[in-house]
Amino acid sequence: MPAFEPATVVAIHDETATAKTFRFRLTQRSMHLPGQHYVVRLSSPDGYAAMRSYSVASAPDGSAEIDLTIERLEDGEVSTFLHDEVVVGDEIELRGPIGGWFVWRGDRPALLIGGGSGVVPLMAMLRYARQLGLIDLVRMVVSVRTPDDLYYASELTGPRVDVIYTRRTPPEYVRPPGRLRETDLEGLLPSDGVAYICGSPQFSDAATDVATATGISENRIRIERFGPT
Repeated sequence: MPAFEPATVVAIHDETATAKTFRFRLTQRSMHLPGQHYVVRLSSPDGYAAMRSYSVASAPDGSAEIDLTIERLEDGEVSTFLHDEVVVGDEIELRGPIGGWFVWRGDRPALLIGGGSGVVPLMAMLRYARQLGLIDLVRMVVSVRTPDDLYYASELTGPRVDVIYTRRTPPEYVRPPGRLRETDLEGLLPSDGVAYICGSPQFSDAATDVATATGISENRIRIERFGPT
């Protein structure tokens, strides 16, 4: 397991009203794979420490900087501190990269299915595919409640990306509001590909049911569930 190391916050920007992306500069080059995560540790002078895991949103680029997109949870001990207290120039302890199952190495077709904040590790995969010129290997389907809830809105465009709004759509949006269904996924994954599903436990279970109903076998599905600790 990697050791904790100090990382400097070099940029912060809003994704939605409740989510921010924090860019960290590590002490050495990041060797993460798309889909991996880092552990953030906050320590107090009395020795108390709180830790949470957050997926990397940025693609591997050989630099010492990574992006973590973090949703502010009202009862979130770590997320509220990061949102309310941390500013550019602060140092935060990070440990990673961690994870070997929910990763995409750019070597086979992938269907990325994300719900809400579950889009974060999938965004690293999409960015990696675009970076390497492998976008034809990837299809992304993102489910969110409203346009205001969509992370990375300026990047989630193009013929390889579909956004599903469950409660309110943008003006003149063709698909009516509604949950993910079989017709949203049919024919999107070749027989040699893998589906990556990420979101809340409820979304992940429902999306898995939809994916298997389209003929994607369970052994070609990888799931990562997000949620409060």
